[in-house]
Amino acid sequence: MADAGNPAVVPRLRSRRWLILSAIGGGGLVLAVVIFFGVGRWLVVEDPLVKATAIVVLSGAMPMRAIEAAKLYREGYAPEIWLTHSSEPGEILEEMGIPFAGEDYYDTRVLMHEGVPQEAIHVLAPTIVNTADEIKVVAAALAREKGGAVIIVTTKPHTRRVRLLWRRLTPGHGRAIVRAAVGDPFDPRHWWRTTSDALDVVREVLGLLNAWAGLLLRPAQ
Repeated sequence: MADAGNPAVVPRLRSRRWLILSAIGGGGLVLAVVIFFGVGRWLVVEDPLVKATAIVVLSGAMPMRAIEAAKLYREGYAPEIWLTHSSEPGEILEEMGIPFAGEDYYDTRVLMHEGVPQEAIHVLAPTIVNTADEIKVVAAALAREKGGAVIIVTTKPHTRRVRLLWRRLTPGHGRAIVRAAVGDPFDPRHWWRTTSDALDVVREVLGLLNAWAGLLLRPAQ
């Protein structure tokens, strides 16, 4: 057995430890590079389209999500389109005495412009602040319709978080078919090249971590 106290053995032990640490560090670096370049594609998920009770337009990215929802409506995937009503920035503008119609107002106009009749468009209550709120409101509306499925239209990097939140917040409350707007310019293969794509990735990764942790972080009151 080699004696670790032997001066001739010490350099070999140090060399072996250095090789092990280098291998671990190199493997960690490779893993980090793979994650960095692959996270954009990992964020984008979609479910196969089937007939549903309604098509849901999540708040944000106007008018892109509404345009996609109108296309799905024209293709006959659902008889209704549901919109959510965001409390922001309406509450702040109201305090300033500035009228604000709400994003759902403009989404309604976009949908009608794209051929959706007004009677097929419904704004869900209560008001929402974030995606978790939207998921709960949509699930409640679907429950009132005796279950079934909804097609949720969002942007590409937001799809994975929407799917996760539906599974975490609405177990047994029907099915969500998550779809990304075709017109979304997000580039999942080269997301680091533009500021908007990079911000989307950072926001979604943090949002996923928060969802996995049980939504510990909540909107400021």
